[in-house]
Amino acid sequence: MTELVLVTGGSGYVAGWCIVELLRRGYDVRTTVRNPGKVSEVTAAVSGEIDVDPGRLTFAVADLTANDGWDQAVEGVDYVLHVASPLGISASGSVETLIASARGGALRVLRASTTARVQRVVMTSAANAASPTSYATEGVTDESLWTDPDDPSLIPYRRSKTLTERSAWDFARNQGGVTELTTVLPGAVFGPILTAGNLGSVGIIQRMIAGRMRGVPRIGFEIVDVRDLADIHIRAMTSPKASGERFLATGEFRWMQEIAHTLHTGLGNKGRAVRTRELPDFAVRLAARYLDPSLREITPALGRRNRHSIDKATRELGWTPRPPEQTVLDCARSLLDMEVV
Repeated sequence: MTELVLVTGGSGYVAGWCIVELLRRGYDVRTTVRNPGKVSEVTAAVSGEIDVDPGRLTFAVADLTANDGWDQAVEGVDYVLHVASPLGISASGSVETLIASARGGALRVLRASTTARVQRVVMTSAANAASPTSYATEGVTDESLWTDPDDPSLIPYRRSKTLTERSAWDFARNQGGVTELTTVLPGAVFGPILTAGNLGSVGIIQRMIAGRMRGVPRIGFEIVDVRDLADIHIRAMTSPKASGERFLATGEFRWMQEIAHTLHTGLGNKGRAVRTRELPDFAVRLAARYLDPSLREITPALGRRNRHSIDKATRELGWTPRPPEQTVLDCARSLLDMEVV
């Protein structure tokens, strides 16, 4: 009998690729949407990558901020990939709202999964939940490190991810059921898009190739391809070694200036708008203070090269990410193909 996997937040960037890869590997998939109007959107996005048998992709209406629908969503499910989570603070939101939404959503998924006796939940966390709290500390860290969520200097996104993952592990230790938990901690997620909506982290590449950045700040990312991220979620879902474990899913580190050069040269004429000039740190700090408050969360990372080890994922799961240059160019080309630049 074909196993059934629930993927949360089917309209999301990572969720879409998880759905594609699960269907490609022979699983049946159910995914959650917040409203029925998203069903056709998700189906169309997935169908652009793989032929979808309507009987193998089904939908459940459930919202991470409410209890309704989750028992029905997990009914008969073998595994859950909980990849849906807020990315940041909206204009009308707050730090407290961000944390409550992410943590509350994760616990709703875990409670329903435990009640339904799901075999395993694989939850997406973030590499920033396994990093030195201060960006001033450089080096290579692994899954044994936890970010200190009580440090007042911690940006909201990192605090939210850390507290949410800690709450999930606390629940898993105390729930007393058969459901296992595994967490995946990705770096900066890029790669091809399935739909022009909900770009998430890919918006950075979009702005660069559209020429909307006068230069690039002196920050860098450990780039993971969204397709490789879907792959490690599925490996973590099925591997006996993954039960009760955290896995970092980061790729190679690249400075934004290196990413800009890759786009500028790799896209030919279509990359001519990409600016490769590196902005001075003081200019970025001034802009964050007076012009663009959204830059405030990146200023602590200026000039820092924090890195993570993926030895555990490679050793235990056989996971190897593709080169970041391929990921960045595939991402840009998909943006251009869908004319969202």
